[in-house]
Amino acid sequence: MEKLKVAVVGFGFMGMTHTMNILKNPGLELVAIVDKNPDNIGKNLDEQVGNLSTGTFNKNEISNVHIYSTLEDCFAREQLDACIIAVHTNFHFKLTKLALESGINVFLEKPFCLDITEGEELIELARSKNLLLMIGHVVRFMPPYQKLKKWIDSGEFGRLKFLSLTRFSGIPAWGEWKEKQLDFGSSGGALFDMLIHDIDFVQWAIGIPDSIESTCLPGKLSRHDYLNAIWKYNSGINVKIEGGNTFHTTFPFQAGYSANFENVSVLYSSGNPENIIIATDNDVNQVPVGDAMKGYSGEMDYFIHCLVNHEKTDKCLPESALQSIKLAYKHI
Repeated sequence: MEKLKVAVVGFGFMGMTHTMNILKNPGLELVAIVDKNPDNIGKNLDEQVGNLSTGTFNKNEISNVHIYSTLEDCFAREQLDACIIAVHTNFHFKLTKLALESGINVFLEKPFCLDITEGEELIELARSKNLLLMIGHVVRFMPPYQKLKKWIDSGEFGRLKFLSLTRFSGIPAWGEWKEKQLDFGSSGGALFDMLIHDIDFVQWAIGIPDSIESTCLPGKLSRHDYLNAIWKYNSGINVKIEGGNTFHTTFPFQAGYSANFENVSVLYSSGNPENIIIATDNDVNQVPVGDAMKGYSGEMDYFIHCLVNHEKTDKCLPESALQSIKLAYKHI
């Protein structure tokens, strides 16, 4: 089968992560990288970019890939099946619209557009042109979180009663994060750029809450760089979401969850990333679950599977991703 030709747009932390997974996928050919500062491509490979490690690749692996400084130039010279857009959120609408209007399927990094009407316009544009538009909510594809959703859905441990999710990072100081941000932040601050992971997972796994109580605190990037929220459901489930960019830059990234079911309590932490702890009143055990970082290859593999098989991205529809943005606004 002929390989699908793809381009990566934006070569920061997530652009590099997606590049690595494209290179590993036998059904894909990376033909182009687009970055407004082409010098970043070599520089970012030599520097630490991002708040965690998702893997590495060698410069030689992209030595034959065409480099462009604008998406327009790339589209004029390349015949693409899809593009992976991984730029700051304030460019999501413009670049995704350009790609869709050019007849190209799009995998767009989270978060979706912060302007709800822009998100709705992109969804309708993709639908009208019969193109795939998928938002990269990677937590949905991470094995520890998939296992939690499976336990919630199956009732294997009884009814879920309480769920707590945390996600903390040092203040970003790489790439465009080094630039001074205004009020809302170029990617929406920690609420829309980081806590959106947990907001999205909970609405996907449990549904939309009946009420939200939240406290947001300002930080260096936005007015909502810390979040502490309680979601309440009429079914009796309560969910706590807490986290943000509240600590010094070199503070280690940490994320995880605790869940209280009727029959057991479970604990997952990025400090013990390949195991979930299951506790009862009498004993405690560890269940191997696999590397959470496989979520990045998992979401890309799923996008390509849907593209090849002409299927909707039911596991991560753009309408669902936009719902997560709407829920994020309810915390402000």
